[in-house]
Order: sequence, then C-alpha cells, then structure tokens
Amino acid sequence: THRITIMSSRLNNYLRSHRRRVGLSQSEVAFLLGTYEGGRVSRYEKGHRIPTLRTALAIATVFGASLSNLFSGIQTGVDGEVFPRIKQLRARLEKRRKEHRETAADAHKLRWLDERWPGARNHSDSEA
Repeated sequence: THRITIMSSRLNNYLRSHRRRVGLSQSEVAFLLGTYEGGRVSRYEKGHRIPTLRTALAIATVFGASLSNLFSGIQTGVDGEVFPRIKQLRARLEKRRKEHRETAADAHKLRWLDERWPGARNHSDSEA
C-alpha cells in the first residue's frame, strides 16, 4: 500500500473544521454522503481512511469547498511528488528540442508546461 507523507505543519484534511463550522454531526454528514456510518466520517476526519474520489467530491459538494482546500495536506504531498516529474518531463522535451528531434506535439507540450508550470523551467534553459 502507498503511504501519503504529509508535512507536519499542515493537517491531512480540514473535514472536521468544515463540519463543525456548519454545525453538522458526523452522522448527518454520513447521511448527506449517502451512508449511515458516522464512524466512516470519523475515519476520514482523522486521516485513518481516504475517501474514494466519488465520496471526496460529495464532501466538497456538501461543504462548498474545493478538494484541494478540504484535503490540503494530501494535496501538498501530491504536489511534492508530481512537481519533480513535471521537471523531468520538461527536461526530456527540452533535450529533444536541443537535439533537433522536437515534434509539433513536443513544442505544444513545452508551451503548456511553460504556461502552467513556469517554475519547472530548468535554469540552463533560460540561459540558452
């Protein structure tokens, strides 16, 4: 099984704070999610269980909050895992460009990476 590493300064999720702010019990949230198991909501809040995507989307609907806000600790961990791979992909595409093997699709991907992930640009790319 895959363990998600969370930064200690950030909670795994903010489900409990959202639930308490609106005054709902765990059983009431469970009902809104289509189950009668308040214990399941407790396990989500404590980070003992990660909800399915469908359940996470339902939670976001219930609280009117984004998934990245509700599960910001998990989001931070995922960002930390994905960003290095984004940099690696950009480096591969840039290498193809320097070797004059770049396709139109590669150029399109590089433009997208530059727009979406400007921090993924290699230092040597800006010098070229």
